[in-house]
Amino acid sequence: MNHCFKKHFILVISLFFFGSISFLNAQLTVEKIWKDFEFRSSYFEGFNGMNDGQHFTKINKTQTSISITQHSYTNYKGEGKVLVGPEELTFQGQLLDIDNYEFNKDETKLLLRTNEKPIYRRSFTADYYIYNFKTKQVESLDETKKGATLAEFSPDGTKIAFVYQNNIYIKDLTSNTVSAVTTDGKINQIINGTTDWVYEEEFAITKGFEWSYDGKKIAYLRFDESAVKEFNLEYHTKNAYPQIYKYKYPKAGEDNSKVTVAIYDLNTQKNQFVGLTNYEYIPRLKWSSTTNVLILQTLNRHQNELNFYKINAAQPQLLPQLFFKETSTTYIEIDDNLLLLSNGKELIRTSEISGYKHLYRLDFNGNQTAITTGNWEVIEILGMNEQKKMIYYSAAEKGPIHKGIYQISFEGKNKKSLSNETGQNDAEFANGMNYFVLTSSNASTPPVTTLHEVSGKQIADLEKNEALKSKLSNYILSKKEFINFNGTGGSLYGWMIKPQGFDPTKKYPVYINIYGGPGHNTVEDGWDGNDFMYHQLLAQSGYIIVSVDPRGTLYRGVEHKKATYLQMGKYELEDFISTVQELKKLPYVDGTRIGIQGWSYGGFMTSLAMTKGAEYFKMGIAVAPVTNWKYYDNIYTERFMRTPQENKEGYENNSPINHAKNLKGKYLLIHGSTDDNVHYQNALELINALVQSNVQFDQFCYPNRNHSIYGGNTRNHLFQMMYQYTLKNL
Repeated sequence: MNHCFKKHFILVISLFFFGSISFLNAQLTVEKIWKDFEFRSSYFEGFNGMNDGQHFTKINKTQTSISITQHSYTNYKGEGKVLVGPEELTFQGQLLDIDNYEFNKDETKLLLRTNEKPIYRRSFTADYYIYNFKTKQVESLDETKKGATLAEFSPDGTKIAFVYQNNIYIKDLTSNTVSAVTTDGKINQIINGTTDWVYEEEFAITKGFEWSYDGKKIAYLRFDESAVKEFNLEYHTKNAYPQIYKYKYPKAGEDNSKVTVAIYDLNTQKNQFVGLTNYEYIPRLKWSSTTNVLILQTLNRHQNELNFYKINAAQPQLLPQLFFKETSTTYIEIDDNLLLLSNGKELIRTSEISGYKHLYRLDFNGNQTAITTGNWEVIEILGMNEQKKMIYYSAAEKGPIHKGIYQISFEGKNKKSLSNETGQNDAEFANGMNYFVLTSSNASTPPVTTLHEVSGKQIADLEKNEALKSKLSNYILSKKEFINFNGTGGSLYGWMIKPQGFDPTKKYPVYINIYGGPGHNTVEDGWDGNDFMYHQLLAQSGYIIVSVDPRGTLYRGVEHKKATYLQMGKYELEDFISTVQELKKLPYVDGTRIGIQGWSYGGFMTSLAMTKGAEYFKMGIAVAPVTNWKYYDNIYTERFMRTPQENKEGYENNSPINHAKNLKGKYLLIHGSTDDNVHYQNALELINALVQSNVQFDQFCYPNRNHSIYGGNTRNHLFQMMYQYTLKNL
């Protein structure tokens, strides 16, 4: 070999080798994660199954065009057949930017939703249009009522019910006329057909009307929120005075909206109210799919008595008949796990009456039979096939950090797994229940979306996130290790991420990321997106990152979940302190440098840890925390705490405000000034207490930002601040 060529070859190889090492050790930054969103996962866009059960449709968008395409389940190719092209999705010369759509019954029309504008967490206004496949034309739902909140085809597809400015309207597509179902709707007083703030936030419901199976009646909720106290949010702009936004927000112990149910008869054009008594909440209403029977669920104020009523709307008197009652010594949570069988006599639901959440079959005579059993929990009902008598559901059967997809017969037999039983798996079933789209991930693998036959057999890859996986391959990432901690009340699930180049002979500071409250686990074997990458940045910076689910969290049965009843904060803090004590026993942990950070309920727990548990934590960062539960909404708070009048000690003993004088470490309090959920009032009251105790702390307010604290450069700024604060103080 030529000597000069040999030296040149070695130089090239050396440059390639060391360049690869450098590239493989690419450095994470906050900007890459929260400004440029370099690690954002890709997802298969939502789809609408068609009547034939063999095809689905989806929106396809580019920067300059939009269309709706049709695809085959059995022969998915990706591109699909253009069902509605951009030239047809044009109204008055303007291409419509479609956010979502639905077919009518015979698939001759589409209801198009555009120009969505958020109101609160789940609600929004939108402009609606109707596309006619026969004429290939688009028309407005109602040009005089732009910015409706909800719209839906009638079951026969000849009408559309929609809500505009707190009233319900019906458009007849045959006569092209619009008529009013209600006329008394008024902002901050009367709501028809949709829900008030607290129902939306805590019962996860915004749609407050339902068509009967034959399309001849509409049942709807009516909220009289006149007696509910208003809360004001100040939006500061460049104007000399702020803009005041007023809305009804019932805090713990305060008056709720008076909610009633009415049924509107399209033939007589009359509303008739259902004669319910002895209830506080009506969180769900649902018609039978074959009869004019309406099923209502009601709760008392303490939310420990759930009643099921049936109302025969074919009878002149709308008399509710109680057919089932469930009670609890603590509380009962409402969910959407409710399927009505076509026989009009039975339903499938979930309940925790056995001590674990399971599937039950309930008939209208009040007889209930268990379908699933065991020391594990059903998470969600995903659908059913009545012909095959099969139910499809997700469950944490392999432990609370996992979610798998399963099927089981109505009789509780022939159970089968349709996905991996470990990791996190979500499924959406198509019309006819012959196919489903599965999205799966684990702690180290971004989501992969695949198309399957109902047997579980995979048909096609829909989204493999190859671009993200390729980008991640340039980084040396630390493994998320799942571990258990010995909590005060028993074993706790947790995870740990160790610093890059971890040396067990060295001592490292620990950053504990928490939530800790009802309804959400942070310890899951699933891809955690940008939060995972931020934790990798901390690991890259020399920190051990830990998370733990204390008592009060999900999928471990009622005893674990409801242990915090009437004492929110008390037992969770005990478990976090036990975790710290366990961590201090590890030879590679610096027990003098343990920090804690959380958002919302996690912010509450962080604030409580830094005050009531001050001796265990050197640093805490609390984002949007509740600081006393008497400032939070009544449905959520009273479910777990009852009212402040009934449980004064429970509210006061675990309020960070009442332990402010004990703060010792470095504490950063962050809040959005227009948080409609956890009001900025919470931060202000804690600030007052810290000032009065002459305790120094750090605080930052994001003007005109809500509970999510986002928009523009906000998230990047927020995480830059938290990162720098951690580097300086932990």
